[in-house]
Amino acid sequence: MSSINETLKNITLKELCIVIISLFIISHLLSFFDILSFNSALIYVFVIAYFVFKLRNSFSSLKNDVVDVFSKDSIRSILLVVVLNIFLSYGLLYLSNCIITTFPALNYFVKFPLSSIYLNNSLNLAFGVIAIIVISPICEELIFRGVMLSRLRLFVPTKFAILITSLLFASLHTFGSITSAFIFAMCMAILYLKTDNILVPIFAHFLNNLLAEAMLFADSQNLLFTSLPLIYTFSILSVISFVIILISISNEWNNFNIN
Repeated sequence: MSSINETLKNITLKELCIVIISLFIISHLLSFFDILSFNSALIYVFVIAYFVFKLRNSFSSLKNDVVDVFSKDSIRSILLVVVLNIFLSYGLLYLSNCIITTFPALNYFVKFPLSSIYLNNSLNLAFGVIAIIVISPICEELIFRGVMLSRLRLFVPTKFAILITSLLFASLHTFGSITSAFIFAMCMAILYLKTDNILVPIFAHFLNNLLAEAMLFADSQNLLFTSLPLIYTFSILSVISFVIILISISNEWNNFNIN
């Protein structure tokens, strides 16, 4: 049994909300009085520091938890989820671009993220990459799966808890990636519930963001959005990925009790 997971499950939603809201208030006050400029990534860092403090007496199981992440079954599930979600996300981005092209007025809404908690363009490149690949996965998985999912399961059926936390996670994303973020969040929730190891979704999230950033960096000429052969190929792979993910989620869904 993971002592880290057991400690995470004892953190209340009220306590977590107080910490996050307090950090936002402090950051805005410091910025307002021009004392110190905070950004969203730094808030994430402080949230992680809070979790480290809360988990300070629970790291005895860390070694075993890490070993479990790299077990054959976990790695297979992680790689499958990540690869399928990458293809799916590109397909949904193509679809959103098509919708915006057909209805240009929607572009007004796309320019505005649904939450200010996400990273902004003022970060330097190095810290921005670290924030997206490392900081964001750790913080978001601890919040949404480690605490929120675990606590909500005490009050509502597991299926509803998965849907609620997945919707909240998706709300952090912009128009073009809301759907893929929602599906990805559901996959992360299922991984967490199956393994009872928060490090599994953290590593999957890390790998997903790493692969996405690597593809973005490698595609300097934006061929994935301008080359018709690549667009058609990724679109086909996206449909296949969507079907496989739906079947997988459906199979796992039946394992969760309604009450």
